[in-house]
Amino acid sequence: MNQIICLIDDDPIYQTITKKIIHKSETASKILSFPNGAEAIDGLTGLVHLPEEFPDIIMLDIEMPVMDGWNFMEQFHKIKTIFPKEVSIYIVSSSIAHSDKERSKSYNGILGYFTKPVTLQNVLEIAKS
Repeated sequence: MNQIICLIDDDPIYQTITKKIIHKSETASKILSFPNGAEAIDGLTGLVHLPEEFPDIIMLDIEMPVMDGWNFMEQFHKIKTIFPKEVSIYIVSSSIAHSDKERSKSYNGILGYFTKPVTLQNVLEIAKS
């Protein structure tokens, strides 16, 4: 598959492990990563005129400093019309709270919720949809 996957998570160890899993899955041609929602919004905005570099999939953590996943979603929805293509967003969080899972369903564009640690099977499922 020739997809671009974007990881938004403040945990560098999680990012390293997840990148290895994505590489093993052979589902992505490129992986972007950001440590929080604010840097992700800035980075994605910078790719507006580069559709070939814009992610197809975002794997988003909820709990992060600076800008958490929920605030990222609010900002993302305000500016998503400037983006060159639709993006599939998946929550990948350590939170097992039912309220977080329900809240994720209230956002148009969030297609799924996965609990950390992410597995090879999770990545394959995300990439397929």
